Amino acid sequence: MTTRLGFGLPQMRQYSIGTDVPDVARAAERIGYDSLWVFERALFPEPATQGLYNVEGLPWPDSYRNVAEPLVTLALAAAVTERAQLGTSVLVAPLHIPFQLAKSLATLDAASGGRVIAGLGTGWSLDEYAAAGIRPFEERGKVLDELIAVCRAVWGPDPVKYDGDLTKIASAVVGPKPARPIPVLLAAGNKRALRRLVDHADGWLPVGMGAEQLAAQWRELQDLAAERGRTEPIRTVVRVNAVHTAKPYDGPDRQPFQGSADQIVEDLVAHAAVGLDEILVDLQTTPRDAQELKEVAAEVYEKARAAGV
Repeated sequence: MTTRLGFGLPQMRQYSIGTDVPDVARAAERIGYDSLWVFERALFPEPATQGLYNVEGLPWPDSYRNVAEPLVTLALAAAVTERAQLGTSVLVAPLHIPFQLAKSLATLDAASGGRVIAGLGTGWSLDEYAAAGIRPFEERGKVLDELIAVCRAVWGPDPVKYDGDLTKIASAVVGPKPARPIPVLLAAGNKRALRRLVDHADGWLPVGMGAEQLAAQWRELQDLAAERGRTEPIRTVVRVNAVHTAKPYDGPDRQPFQGSADQIVEDLVAHAAVGLDEILVDLQTTPRDAQELKEVAAEVYEKARAAGV
């Protein structure tokens, strides 16, 4: 059985959001991709007050200077597609008011016929928290816990009731409801985040930085699930941030998913062997425009399927 393949929608500044998102979404679905995905980057601090991913000295990529809002982008794709699932990898949950996010995701799921995947994380940018966070950065885990609980309540039967620190719903009818239960997937790395995933989420959103590392993380998560008595399967979607080059990348410092389509597919094969459900391939950084992005998307998809991914 082949691994499901997802595709990252264009959100960066070289793309025209209103025209390129629908165009690329239609093309990706036609090519055969199983799902379409967006990510969240709320702002670009200048000068930077912390390194990328909170790693000291690591610069933010220039591509983060202009990233389209994820749910607006996903709605544009939903309107012109029929089959592909629609996922977020990831929404920085504490930048969103829980009730409003729950209602937005429910509306998008109802409108798309039950295709939404809610991928959530806590993020790492102090500047984003200062601009949009609803609680201090130190409380990000508590906010994510409440947001998940609010979503479950809002998406469930009426009357909806919830009494939390951020959200108070005495008793209300809240619609529209999702077309089906929306799966909640979490980006989780540390022990506490993995426990939250095992206890409260439907799946896991790792990042592909090497097949051996991914396999070790997956074993750790499976062991934790067994330890905590989880019997439901954990849905898995690994994000691949690919850097495509016209010619093979021959440098000794080549990173996973950096290089020609053949090199990217070689890494896809290795990561697919880990046995996760789906690989999300985001190719949007290096293409000049939507036409080039579509061409690269088709080449990678065809070669991946030919290689057995």
